[in-house]
Amino acid sequence: MTTFFIQQFGCRATQADGAAIERQLLDRGCTIASEAFAADIVVLNTCTVTASADSQARDAIRKLHAANPAARLIVTGCYAQRAPEEIAPLPGVSWVVGNSHKPQIPQLIESLSTTTVAGSPGNFFPVTALHSESAVPFHSFVEAQHAAPLLGKILTGNIFDRTEFLSAPILGGEGNHTRPTLKIQDGCDSRCSYCVIPFVRGKSRSLPPETVLQEIRSLSDSGFREIVLSGINLGTYGRDLSPRVEFESLLRRILDETSVERLRISSIEPLDVTQDLIDLFASTDRIAQHFHMPLQSASNRILAAMHRWYRAEHYARRVELIHARLSHAAIGADVITGFPGESEEDHTATMNFIKSLPFTYLHVFSFSKRPGTKAATLSNQVPGHILKRRARELRALAEKKSSAFRQSQIGRTLRVLTLRPDDASNAHTTPALSTNFLRVWMEESHPANLWFDVLISGEAGTALAGKPILSCSVSLR
Repeated sequence: MTTFFIQQFGCRATQADGAAIERQLLDRGCTIASEAFAADIVVLNTCTVTASADSQARDAIRKLHAANPAARLIVTGCYAQRAPEEIAPLPGVSWVVGNSHKPQIPQLIESLSTTTVAGSPGNFFPVTALHSESAVPFHSFVEAQHAAPLLGKILTGNIFDRTEFLSAPILGGEGNHTRPTLKIQDGCDSRCSYCVIPFVRGKSRSLPPETVLQEIRSLSDSGFREIVLSGINLGTYGRDLSPRVEFESLLRRILDETSVERLRISSIEPLDVTQDLIDLFASTDRIAQHFHMPLQSASNRILAAMHRWYRAEHYARRVELIHARLSHAAIGADVITGFPGESEEDHTATMNFIKSLPFTYLHVFSFSKRPGTKAATLSNQVPGHILKRRARELRALAEKKSSAFRQSQIGRTLRVLTLRPDDASNAHTTPALSTNFLRVWMEESHPANLWFDVLISGEAGTALAGKPILSCSVSLR
């Protein structure tokens, strides 16, 4: 019986792909290995959002092969789609499978477990046996002198011609099996000048509403209380469907037609945060009071160079609308520092913008050139030492904003969902998560997946501390 292990990198969309592959392999009778070093086949599901992500994947491949030389390594995901020629020569790599052909991995593993080709390099199953008629081999940029040995292990193509939607609930990750994530949208039709994701994930496409409802009902019936909806560009959900479906309409159907106790939205573009959507969030306690809206920059000059579809004043208006209706909501943002041509004035504009608005946390990223994007060709790159200094300043500001938000919650009663203990837990406390995305350490030990009302008494490092005053439900089955 074939054993497999899926090693995940990157965003929730990538993790959802891995969860879907895992589900398919289990359905085919394969068995999950306890760790990568004990598996017959290891699938590395990669990210390529930064150069660091690429490097992390290459390092993992080398370490896995050194520790388990007999394992067949299948490298897939966004890095595999973007640059298969960088991955294929690495020791131990049996196949490089881009996002374009990720749905074929279970078939490939089935073939690998039953068939080898005598005398072929690494006993690789021939790539042509798995190509569909519409698939376009992705080797046009492989150097001619290296093309022949690599073509037997690269399986990728033009993802813009493909419409498969690969998704299954992510049951691990943050919350450790307490809060599953369901990917309902994939791909992106925007062309931000710094972003490679549209080129490696293709056009925007949506999981049909009935499938979304079915998955949520199944998760709710299994005892899960909070479900996170995710996507590459979540606000565009349903625009590709016929008939077209609005994201807000989907949320209303979920509330009306399922028993899910709380939904959380992972990330949404600022222009998709409408007054109607905010009003929906404010009308029910079944949607977490949590908005994560990518900002990237508050300099209008830089936003234009990034090909972002809004200006700072548009973004600020969304934050103000949220805060007016939901004064204790979590409002988070992604910020990119060091975009080519970013001046000190641009950086200061972003700092002052963040200071002026009620952000509760930030994800700060240093600009990373991605091959094939417009920003990678710009000549006015920000020197590394300046980029690092600006990132430090933004992260220091982010911690001040987060601390101020935590302090504003002291004395309030928050509804929280208990999580499974982690390495930071002890026998006398329980980790939990509030509707407004704050980690809370509760007094006493309690099972995971319970609702509690907690009176917040103070801060506990980067979290809050509190005493439960009411238990509202039973634990996960």
